[in-house]
Amino acid sequence: MSSLEIATVINEQDATVAAAVKRALPQVARAIDVVADGLRHGGRLIYVGAGTSGRLGALDASEIPPTYNVSPHTVQYIMAGGPRALGASTEASEDDTKLALQEIKKRKPGKHDIVLGIATSGRTPFTIAAVEYARRRGAHTIALTCNRDSPLERTADFAIVTEVGPEVVAGSSRMKAGTAHKMVLNMISTGAMTRLGYVYGNLMVNVWTKNEKLVQRAIRIVEQATGADHESAARALKESGKRTPVAVVMLAAGVSRTRAVAALKVSKGHVRQAITSLRSS
Repeated sequence: MSSLEIATVINEQDATVAAAVKRALPQVARAIDVVADGLRHGGRLIYVGAGTSGRLGALDASEIPPTYNVSPHTVQYIMAGGPRALGASTEASEDDTKLALQEIKKRKPGKHDIVLGIATSGRTPFTIAAVEYARRRGAHTIALTCNRDSPLERTADFAIVTEVGPEVVAGSSRMKAGTAHKMVLNMISTGAMTRLGYVYGNLMVNVWTKNEKLVQRAIRIVEQATGADHESAARALKESGKRTPVAVVMLAAGVSRTRAVAALKVSKGHVRQAITSLRSS
């Protein structure tokens, strides 16, 4: 095949992924509700996986804190082979159930935690062992696989199954399976953050302001969320202590920083609820 033919074949296969994910949306929605409820009560979302699956979990876990300004404690990952496996092949670790138990025990999973096991085949011993232990300890458990009625599905409380079919390169789960699971993880974490009120409309109102680029982004978000002009938005952000949700609540509800902070504390960071409560008071 020519390079264009190779790209065309891959693209044609990739075009089927969204449909496979769409068929699993009811289960994805259930996962969003479970995760949002757990985090609302102080729990954690913990991804578990090996190989590509583990790296996808690590990627999502690493992107949530800077996107929504939440503690790294909130979304975590457990990777077969440890952090070293993110950039190196440690495939034998997929079978290491002893290591899986050591890692999950360190997290002390409880009733408000959610442990989401990712495994294309649904047969990875490392992931199954961690999920099984977490479920015994009372944590909510979710399986994310591409095969129905797998051991991982039977181990978890429920499963999200994205049946993408054979890979364009046989057995290479970093292709369609990986794409499907990246899409699902995006939906779950973004959906949960949205339900918690860290998204206002379609704006990342909890965004960090750790550098000048993010400060300017935050100002634009405050402008869009409240209809304020650039100068007013910038001034509110400065008065808020560079805390975007506080600035949004201040301008949207027409209140002081102190009242905005208090309302956000009561609403547990839910921006829209904070604004609504202030407007009605």
